Amino acid sequence: MNELEFLRHMLATLAYRAAKAMRGATEKYPAFRPGPTTRTPLEIVAHMGDLLDWSLTLIRGQGKWVASEPRDWESEKSRFFASLKRLDDALASGETIKIEMKRLFQGPVADAFTHTGQLAMLRRMNGNPMKGESYARADIVAGRVGFEQPLADPKYEFD
Repeated sequence: MNELEFLRHMLATLAYRAAKAMRGATEKYPAFRPGPTTRTPLEIVAHMGDLLDWSLTLIRGQGKWVASEPRDWESEKSRFFASLKRLDDALASGETIKIEMKRLFQGPVADAFTHTGQLAMLRRMNGNPMKGESYARADIVAGRVGFEQPLADPKYEFD
């Protein structure tokens, strides 16, 4: 597997894990703030969308950061997955990538993984934990980067 294929698999992994952290959240979850300086899940997902939008500008040699104002939960979830798809489509297109893959991963992509973990932690803190699973056995496929992900095999999930 080359760097490009591996990065696309990482993006599919991000989609799988982020969808799991968002799926089934309670109505109160998007606004949950456990501390005065903690981002809410809504703010985190908006930031994750910003990271992926920035990633797309990085691969095109522009590197333009834009911090968006969070909208509602459904809009931000949709924007995150749409941004992830645009990034994956650009990587799959064969267009020239103007940033080292390792830098793209170590910056915005790794940051989005960190925030996905925060979403999962905040679910638990909000009293609405998601089930853990053996992610090594998850059905993850490069290019499948939408919110609609296959559900985990229940025999590999745990509380």
